[in-house]
Amino acid sequence: MKKTALLLAAIVTMYVAMAQDSTARKLDEIVTAYANLGRFNGSVLVARKGDILLQKGYGIRNDSTGTMNDVNTQFQVASVTKQFTATVVLKLVEMKKMRLNDKLSKYYRGFPYGDSITIWNLLTHTSGMRNFTEEDTGIQKTDEQHMVPYLKTLKPDFAPGKDWHYSNSGYVMLAYIIQKVTGISYFQAVRKYIFIPLHMNSSGFDFTRLANDEKAIGYDELNDTVHYRAHIADSSVTLGAGSIYSTVMDMYKWHRGLQVYNIIGKALTEQAYTACPQHNYGFGWQIDSVYGRKMVSHSGAISGFGSNFARIPADDVCIVILSNKGGSTFDAMHITDKLLAVLYNQPYTVPVKRKPVPVSEEILKRYTGTYEVAEMHLVVDVTINDGRLIAQPSRDGHPGPTAVLVGENNRRFYIEADEEAETEFDVDDTGKVKGLTIFQNGTTKYAVKTK
Repeated sequence: MKKTALLLAAIVTMYVAMAQDSTARKLDEIVTAYANLGRFNGSVLVARKGDILLQKGYGIRNDSTGTMNDVNTQFQVASVTKQFTATVVLKLVEMKKMRLNDKLSKYYRGFPYGDSITIWNLLTHTSGMRNFTEEDTGIQKTDEQHMVPYLKTLKPDFAPGKDWHYSNSGYVMLAYIIQKVTGISYFQAVRKYIFIPLHMNSSGFDFTRLANDEKAIGYDELNDTVHYRAHIADSSVTLGAGSIYSTVMDMYKWHRGLQVYNIIGKALTEQAYTACPQHNYGFGWQIDSVYGRKMVSHSGAISGFGSNFARIPADDVCIVILSNKGGSTFDAMHITDKLLAVLYNQPYTVPVKRKPVPVSEEILKRYTGTYEVAEMHLVVDVTINDGRLIAQPSRDGHPGPTAVLVGENNRRFYIEADEEAETEFDVDDTGKVKGLTIFQNGTTKYAVKTK
């Protein structure tokens, strides 16, 4: 009987190992495909229920030394920093050193709506505080004595709590508030309350002056022939909004610490994972659902770097994607979606190299006009510029980024900057263009041609 039990245990162990090997191969196949297409350069970690299924670097860390990315490469994580800032705030709340309903004016006077803006508003981007990184005029001196007066001059987007707008300004102010409450610098506070307890020894702040062989060089453009290095932003500018650098392994330590409530208790953690009424955003976390499970995540983009950090706490799933190639955040989010599909046994596709097909300008002219997806309040204006088809989306009158449509055939096109997003023009038997079908992120939408 004992021998039979041991045999069954060995068979189960072997089966689990084979399944994990298969999953790991699929995960690696996806990231490798993006890397081979020049759409990803960085490091990735995927873990589930305490098992690391993939931990690997892809592409160049430093072109001067010829070193390649690995699990120890240090990258700027950009706006992923916000969840660290939010967690320190919650730690101070837990310690009863501050409250979520404290007003901004308690710490800094002179801000528009300062008597109404709460810490909760700053955490959830519902303060109305204008995002300083959207302003044309940059600030040259970034210490607190210059930054705070500058932020006070920015006209609010709306009254506190009335709307939602992503604001780096709010998280910079949270960092300054942390300094006032703790009596130490923001950087010291994050180290004290998070990095040191979780042994995140490869994480820090002053990336500009970091002297380490593991440091990744950030590239604005990176391909087989061009290695164009990015200008690295000083951490005093981004502060609580985007100043941290880290590794995939350290970010996994962060995930593990959150899972077992090592930094803050369960009640405050769940509050951080709760979307505010105005948007699907909590305290430094984007809140979403995947395959019936709550996902908390955040992406980041800064000169030369991109990141995405996604977690499904109920299933102990963690995906860390860090890149040292500018403009990579969108692809990092695509990769995340596909990695999740593998983990949850859902269908997915592996990207392949597209071959553009020339489409005559005569045919392109037929497709120009205005298309509308009524239920989404989405309008797409299609024009021609220098012989190329250009799509300009707008929602509720707010224009989005333009997209170049590249021909796959005379009717079907893909977006140049996102080859997995496709469009197909609906043309009847008489040659009249009736509409446009949009295929993106696993969804299909039909836009009727209105003009």
